[in-house]
Amino acid sequence: MLKQKMLACCKVYISESRNRAALEAIETAAKLFPDAPIINKFEDATYNRVGYTLVSEIGTCPISSPLKNAVFEMVKAAFETIDLELHSGTHPRLGVVDHICFHPLAGVSVDHVAATAKSLAADVGTRLQVATFLYGAAHAERRSLVSIRRELGYFKPNAIGNQWVGGPKSGTLQLNPDEGPPHAVQKKGVVVVGTTPWVDNYNVPIFSDNMAAVQKIAKRVSGRGGGLQSVQSMALAHGTGIIEVACNLLDTSKAGGDDVQLEVERLAREEGVDVGDGYYTDLSQSKIIESYFKMKECSS
Repeated sequence: MLKQKMLACCKVYISESRNRAALEAIETAAKLFPDAPIINKFEDATYNRVGYTLVSEIGTCPISSPLKNAVFEMVKAAFETIDLELHSGTHPRLGVVDHICFHPLAGVSVDHVAATAKSLAADVGTRLQVATFLYGAAHAERRSLVSIRRELGYFKPNAIGNQWVGGPKSGTLQLNPDEGPPHAVQKKGVVVVGTTPWVDNYNVPIFSDNMAAVQKIAKRVSGRGGGLQSVQSMALAHGTGIIEVACNLLDTSKAGGDDVQLEVERLAREEGVDVGDGYYTDLSQSKIIESYFKMKECSS
C-alpha cells in the first residue's frame, strides 16, 4: 500500500507552549485541512516551545499540497497570536515560528518534497511579510540549517540563566533571506524552512548546574567534536539542576538514541555528573506512517 502513496511530513516548531489560547488557535487553523492531520505534538514548558508533526499525501503540484496549506495556516495563526518580544525560554529560537522542516516518508524523493517547502517559504515571505531562509534540499546550494543558525546568532543566549528572551535586538540580518523583506520583524523574528531526509531528536538530561561541563559533553558526543558521526548536539538548561544534551540524529543507521545514551553516560562519568534516561521528542518515522494510516481509517 505504501508504494502507491506519495507521503511526506512536516515538523513545525513554534516558540510557545504556555499560551493555551495561541496553541488552540494554531491547532484549529491546521484542522482547516483534514487531509494533513497533526500526528504528534510535543510540548516543553521549560523551553517554552512546541513541535507539531503533520502528514499528508503529496501530489505532483506543491502549490496545492494540503500539507503546505495546513502549515501556512498554522504559521499565520502563530503570528497573529504570539508576540516574540514577550517570549522567554531556555531553548534558542530565531522567531515565533522558529523552524519548519519537510521530510519524505514514502514513495517520494527529497527534491520533490523540497518544492513544497520552497512554495511555503515564498508564501510566508510574500503574503505574511516575514524574512524566510531556506536550507537543505530546498536551497539551491543545499545550505545547512546549522550554518544559518550560526550566522544569525541562534546559539547565543541573550539573558541570564542561559535564556533567550524577547525579539531580535535589531532588524538588521547578517544573511539575506531567500524570501520576504530583508529585515527581521521585532514581534515575529524570522522563519527557517528546509527539506532533509528523516531526522530524529533525542535529549539526555544531566543532573548538574555546571553548564561548561555539559557543553563539553555535548561537543564530544557530536560528530563535529570527534564523537558520533551524524549526531549534532548542544547543551540546554532545562530547569533547576538539569541541563540537557539535545541531539539531532541525522542518520540513525549510524547512531541512534541508544548509542547517544551510552556515549553521554560514558562522558558524564569522566566529568563526575549523573545522567537520566534520554527521550525522543517525536514518534519514529515508521510509527508516524502507521499512525497516519490508522487515523485515515478511523476518519473514513
